[in-house]
Amino acid sequence: MKTLQKTLIALAAGSLLSVGAQAAVSYGNGYTGQPYVGAKVGQFDLDVDGADDPTAYGVYAGYNFDPNFGIEAEYVGSDDADYRGGDLDAKTYGAYGTYRYQFPNTALYAKGKLGVAKTEVEGDYTVGTVRVSDSTSDTGIAGGVGLGYMVNPNMSIEGEYAMMDSDVDAKLLTVGAHLKF
Repeated sequence: MKTLQKTLIALAAGSLLSVGAQAAVSYGNGYTGQPYVGAKVGQFDLDVDGADDPTAYGVYAGYNFDPNFGIEAEYVGSDDADYRGGDLDAKTYGAYGTYRYQFPNTALYAKGKLGVAKTEVEGDYTVGTVRVSDSTSDTGIAGGVGLGYMVNPNMSIEGEYAMMDSDVDAKLLTVGAHLKF
């Protein structure tokens, strides 16, 4: 496992442990920080000529320090998409700062996130009669915007559009749900 992957995993694990330890911390304004976990599904749009867009699926966890600001870590993978008579798949690992704006007198909110993400794309295809395996991996700035709906105080659903800027630019359109605890 490469150093960056180990670092991202360590940061995510540390964040989750920190979230659990701070779950009952009051910030003096009547708001107690709130951890959450969720799952999402959607579609990648990869900057790879001739490749179908793979279906994306992922998990994420975060912590809201107050009603507006928080942190989030996520992993999103894909199924195998058709590519030159073979397969192509993608993965992203990301860590973000988040901002939520609650629309007045509604259960709707807007969400923005900005951070870093590692994007990995692997292809296995045929050129003539030769089978080729190729992969690329890079880390870059990532961000996204979305809309959410609070089903109840402990559950929300979100639609999100995210972009990862790296050697292989990836865009991601997802819908997901998360539980707060």
